[in-house]
Amino acid sequence: MSVRVDAWIWAVRLVKTRSAGAAACRAGHVRVNGVTAKPAQQVSVGDEVRLRLDGRERIVEVTRPIAKRVGASVAAECLIDRSPPPPPKELFVAVPVRDRGAGRPTKRERREIDRLRGRGSGI
Repeated sequence: MSVRVDAWIWAVRLVKTRSAGAAACRAGHVRVNGVTAKPAQQVSVGDEVRLRLDGRERIVEVTRPIAKRVGASVAAECLIDRSPPPPPKELFVAVPVRDRGAGRPTKRERREIDRLRGRGSGI
């Protein structure tokens, strides 16, 4: 038995919606056995699916093709996850956020914002 790759990555909860799975395929973020996949490409047992999503690559092997979304415990049985561990949260730089309604930044605040974003000349 084989299933469409966009339906399978949705059914095993790698993407939130089936249309998001199809969009990822059309954008070239999904590869099946090393080849860029179209949404209608069929996957079967033993296929390797690579999905780039949110700056992270997920590498999974199909153990059971399913077309309908199922519970998380059943979905976990349908794949073998070979993804590298996600990067630690400390590596992400916290972006300062202005309070809503604080108005426009002053000239001094604008320079500080530019400096934080790496665009300032430091003058």
